[in-house]
Amino acid sequence: MGIVLEARKVGLPLMNVVRFKGKPILEQLFVEEKLLRTSSDNWCIVNDGTNAPAIVMGMSGKPSELLELESVLRDEVPVIRRFTGGGTVIVDQGTIFVTLICNKDDVPGVQPYPRSIMSWSGLLYSQVFPGIGDFQLHENDYVFGDRKFGGNAQSITKNRWIHHTSFLWDYEDRNMAYLKLPARAPEYRMERDHNEFICRMKEYLSRSVFIEKTTKALETHFSLQPMNLETIGTAHEGRFVHTTSLLTKQELKDALVSPLESIAQNG
Repeated sequence: MGIVLEARKVGLPLMNVVRFKGKPILEQLFVEEKLLRTSSDNWCIVNDGTNAPAIVMGMSGKPSELLELESVLRDEVPVIRRFTGGGTVIVDQGTIFVTLICNKDDVPGVQPYPRSIMSWSGLLYSQVFPGIGDFQLHENDYVFGDRKFGGNAQSITKNRWIHHTSFLWDYEDRNMAYLKLPARAPEYRMERDHNEFICRMKEYLSRSVFIEKTTKALETHFSLQPMNLETIGTAHEGRFVHTTSLLTKQELKDALVSPLESIAQNG
């Protein structure tokens, strides 16, 4: 039986696995974007918490519509515009990040479209949460019952795609006040405020158990190979321009000024 299982594993596509602990989310996004664009391998990146609170918006997000800018500026909360789509999150040491970067041909049956990738990821994580908290994929979110604990973002290139998730293992209630209720919210949210809409994973399982179960779920699709950051750095050096960016204080101040005020100021 063991020989048969090993033979099956050998036949699975290879996936490199990188583990971080507390890596700044901006640096993590830089690594992800570079691997998506310059590598031809499959990757899983797990970052257990980030070193300091930060707000991360999708590539087309508008700060004036998504953020309580006066509070963000007053408290000097970093705001990052990532290279993928999706919504806005505030992340910190209580957030666990899992990113999957895959060659489309290595994931049979998954079409390079957002809905198909989301369906596959929902099935993957159903192996992580069997019988836990009524887990389901609801619209584009991972939920326990009707409360969200995982938000997703994606980007699709010609032959590859990335699916990354911010899992709310824990969070600070006060940090949610930096986020506005988005104009385009999932229907199941029913205009609930952040603290009524989301929940903490720590009420259901530990960080280490979650990461272990996620790894085991991936092993049903890939042959996993641990990698370290130094290997990534040397294997994928070269000139590369990131589209992920940290918004400047001036950009946030400009977003705070209404269009009418801007016209008046510019005369």
